[in-house]
Amino acid sequence: MTSVVRTERLTKFYGDRRGLEDLDLEIRPGEVFGYLGPNGAGKTTTIRLILDVIRPTRGRVTVLGTDPRDARVRGRIGYLPGELALEGRERASDYLAFLGGARGGVPRGRIAALAERLEADLSAPMGRLSKGNRQKVGLIQAFMHEPEFLILDEPTSGLDPLVQQEFLAMVREVRASGRTVLMSSHVLAEVEDVSDRVGIVRGGRLAAVEDISALREKAVRRVEFHFDAPVPREAFAGLPGVRDLRVQGASVRCTIDGRPDALVKAAARFTVVHMVSAEPDLEEIFLTYYSGEGERHARAAVQEPA
Repeated sequence: MTSVVRTERLTKFYGDRRGLEDLDLEIRPGEVFGYLGPNGAGKTTTIRLILDVIRPTRGRVTVLGTDPRDARVRGRIGYLPGELALEGRERASDYLAFLGGARGGVPRGRIAALAERLEADLSAPMGRLSKGNRQKVGLIQAFMHEPEFLILDEPTSGLDPLVQQEFLAMVREVRASGRTVLMSSHVLAEVEDVSDRVGIVRGGRLAAVEDISALREKAVRRVEFHFDAPVPREAFAGLPGVRDLRVQGASVRCTIDGRPDALVKAAARFTVVHMVSAEPDLEEIFLTYYSGEGERHARAAVQEPA
């Protein structure tokens, strides 16, 4: 199997409204693929098409090498929906035990271990669970049968920061075992640390697919140099990628887009006594795909013409 998911011109219209159009996407075995975009961009529509919850207007999709309508593929997938409905007087522990049996027998110890990691209370009736506990139960049922492919839609909604970190550790463990994760979110921070690649979707179209490492190279950095004597502004003006340049005596402050090689070489002509480089601001890179300033980048990255 060369692809866990492959779509070709995948399209879904709801009447006259575009949910998704001409999506060409590949998710590879063993990767964490982050799927980013604002609410309403087409992320959940993509997931529902992958899961065969809805049928496409046109185009095709294969999942784990087969048609998603094949019922056998569903047992190989773990899924956390964006809106998880858990109701009734049944205890969460009983509900998970029932699901475990339906999925071929998940040991109760496995369920208990996941509940402990996520600090989930499984003793309460599901209808009385808080939003955070509902989300934890949803994560347990998605992870507990160790599926080949995990699909997680807004997975950290309602979780406190410490539990979010434990969840991200679980995602890393899935990747380390060679399994695959599709993680959909409108929050960059929750996919940045664990994703290998990200897809950016807006208005029902795929704007870009990027390696996280490539995004870091493109990312905006704020850099500050301090020298042992005043330096001339012209030594730094006009360097590739350098903007917002401020030279004041023996200090230089600027923003650098992409690789800092030219800036570093210019600074090396003088005696540097101190340097500060802020972490790459990936948020600004992603925002270019949604802002008017970034319209040209988005048009260039769209895989099919509008």
